Amino acid sequence: MSLPPRPPARNPALFTIALFKWAKGALLLALAAGAMSLFHKDVESSVAHWVGLCRLDPDNRYIAAALEKLNLVHTRELKELTFLSAFYAAIFLTEGTGLALRKRWAEYFTIVATALLIPLEVYELCRKLSVVKGMFLAGNIAIVAFLIYVVRSRKSES
Repeated sequence: MSLPPRPPARNPALFTIALFKWAKGALLLALAAGAMSLFHKDVESSVAHWVGLCRLDPDNRYIAAALEKLNLVHTRELKELTFLSAFYAAIFLTEGTGLALRKRWAEYFTIVATALLIPLEVYELCRKLSVVKGMFLAGNIAIVAFLIYVVRSRKSES
């Protein structure tokens, strides 16, 4: 009688990636909930109210420009934002949970899901250069490279 295979050894880097994926999923769920709360409301005045509560200057040119653009946002756009945010949140939360539970499928899933977003991130970075966008791109490339290394090292052990 053979024993069932042992789960792979705990890897702190994989758990860190899982935490990162959970954080992104939680933020996207919060965004989806916030967008849902604005259905059938005047988005511009609702956000202006929150700007006032946060004691931000509504006459600041950036805030004023953002508030003016919110006048164009209606329930249809909010529903699209809610769906996309919830969809990506589900992906990120699935990745994070699978990685935290040390599931091999999660490593492959995370490689594919993260790698598929890299061309979009490169496009966005080329469209408008930003340090934050560059950091996210570098982080996602590092995650994909590390997970490929983990998967390949497991295959060579077998």
